[in-house]
Amino acid sequence: MQWMTLISAVVGALIATASAAVLDRSRWRREQDDRLLGARRTLYGDYLTCLSEARNTFRGLARNHDMGPVERARTARDSFAPCYGVRYQMSITAASPVVTASEEAFRRLRDVRDLAAAGALAGDEAYSGGRAEYEAALARLREAMRLDLGSHRVPSRRP
Repeated sequence: MQWMTLISAVVGALIATASAAVLDRSRWRREQDDRLLGARRTLYGDYLTCLSEARNTFRGLARNHDMGPVERARTARDSFAPCYGVRYQMSITAASPVVTASEEAFRRLRDVRDLAAAGALAGDEAYSGGRAEYEAALARLREAMRLDLGSHRVPSRRP
């Protein structure tokens, strides 16, 4: 009879230990997912900000009729340079669909940079077309980011 009590105690302890381990693992996984989501949210915001700042510079260049070609090219290159570092961060942190969309937006904005650097003005057909292609790629990027971050879901209520 004493053996039965001892066996019951051991089985109870094993069940309690296993339950605690499963709960700890679940909590750890949830915290890891939350950290990754937070890191991605920050990175996505930084990337969009970088692209936007470069795009605004190109818009200014396309509207500036007085700037010389050397200064125009330097300004275009300098304003786009910070995007490279964030682009590399995206390639290792973002989800695959976001990386693909971010590369496309990057390339389309680089095309706009090249047009602005070459002296294209806002009314030029090539510049307008390049800008439209960039805007379409940017829309696809934002949608991929929203899907990755779960922004399309209705938030669940937590007690």
